[in-house]
Amino acid sequence: MIATDLDGTLLRNDGSLSPRTLRALRTATGAGAEVVFVTARPPRFVDRLSAATGLTGTAVCSNGALVYDLASRTVTDSRALPVSVARKVVTVLSAALPDVGYAVETGHRVLYEPAYRLRLPEDAAAESPVPSLADLWTADVPIAKLLAWSARLDADHLLAAAQEAAGAEAQFTHSGGRGLLEVTATGVTKAGTLSGLCAGRGITAADVVAFGDMPNDLTILTWAGTGYAMGNAHPAVLASVRRHTATNEEDGVAAVLERLFGTA
Repeated sequence: MIATDLDGTLLRNDGSLSPRTLRALRTATGAGAEVVFVTARPPRFVDRLSAATGLTGTAVCSNGALVYDLASRTVTDSRALPVSVARKVVTVLSAALPDVGYAVETGHRVLYEPAYRLRLPEDAAAESPVPSLADLWTADVPIAKLLAWSARLDADHLLAAAQEAAGAEAQFTHSGGRGLLEVTATGVTKAGTLSGLCAGRGITAADVVAFGDMPNDLTILTWAGTGYAMGNAHPAVLASVRRHTATNEEDGVAAVLERLFGTA
């Protein structure tokens, strides 16, 4: 199995998939390997990738909260963050980190309260405001991820502060978004969900080659039998992962796959 992150890893900085990387992925699948996208992104983003490239298969989305089948466009498994836990996390974080705004990602939509001022132009159609923070909890939607955003703190500082204040309540990580912290239910990580997927296929960690660039990728990079940090990876990832490849702009994933499948 090839397990790869998308942004900053498989995709170039403009969000495109290079022809070289697409060829390498098709070579791998042609040789019998399964390619699984393992991403912080929700299903609607992998739908766009599939439509642009023709790639199908399985994606682990929202940092492990959702398993998504690209061919049928259906969520086949989910592990939502309970509303009671999300509310408690917000209460604790708000005391420790004032001026933080919150949103919830459902997999199909992002609902945000007034203090959450981060906007993604590529996701504008899915973003919906609610009148107040309290309205996030009355929307009656499953929470794939709770998002916490700060205009003044970077993601590393947010992550450290959140883990200290509320580390026992939920799973905290970040994927490089400016001032953006991502929260899932306790135990929900990319590796946790991927390992369950592999178990159902009779695949062991030793059979998995993984690629990633950000702290949310560390669980799969250290769980997989062979993990590669991208040349552009976060310093903590480069320090924690022994194998490195070229940057995403230099087709680092393709370079490894070409060696593995004898096309280099």
